Amino acid sequence: MLRVLLVNDTAKAIGALRDALEHAGYTVTAEVTGAAALLRAVETQRPDVVIIDTESPSRDTLEQLAVMGHAAPRPVVMFADRGEPQLIRDAVGAGVTAYVVDHVGADKLAPIIELALARFEEEAKLKKRLADVEQQLADRKLIDRAKGILMDKRGLSEAEAFSTLRDQAMKQGIKIAEVARQLIAMSGLLG
Repeated sequence: MLRVLLVNDTAKAIGALRDALEHAGYTVTAEVTGAAALLRAVETQRPDVVIIDTESPSRDTLEQLAVMGHAAPRPVVMFADRGEPQLIRDAVGAGVTAYVVDHVGADKLAPIIELALARFEEEAKLKKRLADVEQQLADRKLIDRAKGILMDKRGLSEAEAFSTLRDQAMKQGIKIAEVARQLIAMSGLLG
């Protein structure tokens, strides 16, 4: 049973949406009025999904979603009365995984929430892959720089410099990139 944090960012009552969620089998862990308390509620309630009911996403709401996306990312479904293209782009840019214009019945909630969960998981995988590739590139740059230092200071070929780094990494039981980082730091001290 998925746990839902319900955020009311409108002046209207949100009871119908809460009832529809509960009827569809979701547990509403908390209801928050306005976006200001969003991050704190996510951190304390630890919901599986955040649902925001709004007439139109405000700057404050979008900023709070962006903060939440960095501090405690969760799939976010936004039900809004307005669906201008720029509003949708801004909402998606702030971390909304499903933007739904107008309200839907209880029978449509489950597919919308499942879509948001699936998109969130795919996006998390892509972010992880991107972070891994960026780290590999940074490591490669360190290794190339360290090889250059060894080639310059010790007159080694590129293959010999890499072999030296690899051997040192195996001796210390650390990654080659860490040996490269140490070498670069030491060469800075020694001039």
